[in-house]
Amino acid sequence: MKGILWGMMALALVAGCGTASKSADDGRVAISVTEQGFEPASVTVAAGKPVTLVVTRRTTKTCATDLVMPAENINRELPFGQAVEITFTPDKAGELEYACAMGMYKGKVVVK
Repeated sequence: MKGILWGMMALALVAGCGTASKSADDGRVAISVTEQGFEPASVTVAAGKPVTLVVTRRTTKTCATDLVMPAENINRELPFGQAVEITFTPDKAGELEYACAMGMYKGKVVVK
């Protein structure tokens, strides 16, 4: 029983890691805003294909109430508890950085 509990805790830690990079094979990427910032902090998408970031702010204890991505001219409000869909088509490989309006919490979209 003790081994099962440890295994479940380890799985929960791995699944909840917000610093890992996530790939968007279908063009949709779920991003949560928590007290630690944007999770995952890095996502990978394909160049030339539409991508939809589905961003949900899950805490009120954050300044990340907006998502700003200057390179794509994006500035979207993130109401608490609501999934906000942000769709754009990155045209070339590279990194697109985004942040909260104050620039304290940051993330990136890696375009390949």
